[in-house]
Order: sequence, then C-alpha cells, then structure tokens
Amino acid sequence: MVRKLRYQRDLTQAMLTARCSQAGWDVSENTIAKIEAQIRCVTDREVVFLAKALRNSRAGLVSLTPPIACRTQMVLPSSDCMFFRVLLLLSAIAFAATGAELVIDFTDTPPDKLPNGFSSLLSGRGKPGEWKVLQDELPADLAPLSGKGSATTRRAVIAQTGFDTTDERFPILLYDKETFGDFTLTTRFKLVDGTMEQMAGIAFRVRDADNFYVIRASGLGNNVRFYKVVAGQRSVPIGPEVPVAKNTWHELKIQCEGNKIRCWFNGNPPFPELQDNSFASGRIGFWTKSDSISYFASTRISYTPRESLVEVLVRDAVKDNPRLLGLRIYLAGENGTPVVAASKDATEMGMPGGESEKAVLANGEAFYGKDKGTVSIVLPLRNRNGDPMAAVRFNLKSFPGEIQQATLTRVQPILKKMQAKTQTVDELR
Repeated sequence: MVRKLRYQRDLTQAMLTARCSQAGWDVSENTIAKIEAQIRCVTDREVVFLAKALRNSRAGLVSLTPPIACRTQMVLPSSDCMFFRVLLLLSAIAFAATGAELVIDFTDTPPDKLPNGFSSLLSGRGKPGEWKVLQDELPADLAPLSGKGSATTRRAVIAQTGFDTTDERFPILLYDKETFGDFTLTTRFKLVDGTMEQMAGIAFRVRDADNFYVIRASGLGNNVRFYKVVAGQRSVPIGPEVPVAKNTWHELKIQCEGNKIRCWFNGNPPFPELQDNSFASGRIGFWTKSDSISYFASTRISYTPRESLVEVLVRDAVKDNPRLLGLRIYLAGENGTPVVAASKDATEMGMPGGESEKAVLANGEAFYGKDKGTVSIVLPLRNRNGDPMAAVRFNLKSFPGEIQQATLTRVQPILKKMQAKTQTVDELR
C-alpha cells in the first residue's frame, strides 16, 4: 500500500523519506524500502507519520496489518493512546467500507505546469486544452470556530485556460495512474469565464476520446446534464435546469456501482439514478467545453481497487497448479530493476529480483537452478513483438535425475496460458 500511494504521488523513496522527516519521523530510505517490501513492521505512531507524508487518510494505511503493522503500541498518555486506538479503529471501518481512497492534491506542482500523472485529451475538434496549476481562494473545509477565522483558504487548483470558441471542443485532463470501475468521486469546480460556453464537469469510465461518460454543469444554460459518447457519437443529454452561478465554487459528486450512476450537485441529486451498460471501467478526468475557463479543486475518489492482470495470472496459475511451490512474476521497476509484481506468497510483493531476472528481462535468456529437493526456472513473458516484458520464476519439487529440459516441459504449459492472456506490459500493470 505504501509503495502504491508513493507511486500515485510521483514520489521517490528519497522524497518520501524527506516528507517523513518534515512530519517528525527521522527515517532512512532503507527503512522505507523494507516497509514497502513488507519485511519491516510499522507502529501506530509511524502510520500517522506516513499518512501525513503521503497526504493520505489514515484509512488508506490501516491495511498495514501483520506482518507489516506491529502490534506494539506507542508510549502515550492513556487519553492520547485511547484517541489513536479509536481513530485507527474508525479508519479501519471506513477503509473496509470504501476500499482505497485517492486524494488529488496539486500543492507540489509548480505554478503554470501540468501535474505529473495527468495527460491532456481532446474530444471533438479544436485546440487541445491548456491545463495548468494556479492559486485561488476556496471555501474552507471547516468553518472557523470563532468569527475571527477566515472562511476561505488559498490553495492550488487545476485550471483549463485555453480560449478556443470551437463549438465541439471538449478538453479533458485525465488521471493516468488508475483505471476505475466502481467509485465515488467528489470535486469542487468554478466557472470563471467563457463567451460561447461556461461549463465544467467530470468525464468518467473514459476509454479514449470517443468513448466515455460525462456529467457537467453549464453556467450559461443553467443546467446539469449527463450523456455518454460511444464511438464518437453523443447521446441525448439527460438532466434538469439548475442555477449554476459563475465565479462560485460548486460541489459535484458522482457514484458508479456496476451499471448504476448517481449524481449530486451541491448536495442535491439533479436526476434519478441512471443505468447504462456501455462502459464498466475506465479513467477519470476533468472536462470542459469550447472556450470555458474552469477551475477544479478538492477532488477525492473512493474506489474498489482493481486486481491487476499480473496478479490474475499468478492467482489462476496457482489455482490450476497447486503443486507449484512458488511462482513470481517480475516487472521492471525504478531504474529498470526487476521487482516482484505478483507472487504466490503475498509477502514477497515488491521484493527486488536478482541477476537471473535482470538477464531474462534484458535478453530473454532462461535460467535454471537446483537445490535440495527443489528446482527453479526463470523464463520470459514476451510482448506482441517478441521482446521480454516480464520474468516468471517457477519453483517446483524436483524429481531424481531431473534435467533442465524436463523442468521446462513441466512449466511450459503454464507459461503458454499466461502468454495467451497478455501482449503488452501496460496490460500486466
């Protein structure tokens, strides 16, 4: 979980170490690596620091259960200890109910830059969107406890600032690091300017520029509408007339569960629950139309994590071949180093590979080794061009006099089944 959250925030281990230090925990890169490899436990106190450093709710880190999370308690006064126990318990309940949580924060993105992990997509015609991070005043998340506090706070927001009056121009800023099936999203948006249109919304279950759902609000039309785009053809919009003020922050909430789609605008559902079977999953992005100048902020997504294809391959292979002592699939990680992306033993996730895995990824060579009563072989999983994209290590019980060719014959049908299900490394991830 720590590694996944770090990747989502485009942090290196060194950067996460620095953030932990700023939060009050003096930790080394080596310790972070051990935590990510699930060979070092984490105390309750350290969970709090990690949550701060990753700018994530504690719920997303409470899944660090044994052997990762230590059962030892931090030394606190009884009242403080009780507070943290209750807090962690409530977080665990929330995590079980919502799955994973993603908070999109643009604080670390330099002004006038596109945030990492996002890409610009244009649906329709015209110029691509011009997306950049700006500073703007937002309503405070909590009202001040006294009349002396400020009701607003200055924060980083993402803005579409490109001015192009092309009618069928739909700039979308996609979040690229996750594909979402079932989810609940909340975001704030503000309509700032626009001559032809003043619109903002969320595109979801996006397959490409010609296939997605969208829910958007119009300031000039004063309405909230849903429609879908299938093979470039837009459906008839559904939704009522609703006042949508310019230069005011509004809240949009969208929930998808299977084929059910629900929406809330400023806390109220503008239309009843919808059902549609066009798209089961896809990416999520900020959406505008034509010359709309629109801002987005405070975006939070609770979702059910998808099982990656590489995990499915291992799960299915182990189920079909229960005599396998071990099975790991390695993908190239940071700096090209092989990392366990899926394993029969979940505690091995994230562990680095050795020289044999490096060689398999580099040139597709097969490696064979024997130990007392066991045998292992490392083979390449290849992409559609025939190049190695993953290294698969099989561990089996050996037979007397077993040679490499015999082991290869035993595992080849398993590898063949894996190969038939994937052609690119992006599919595996």
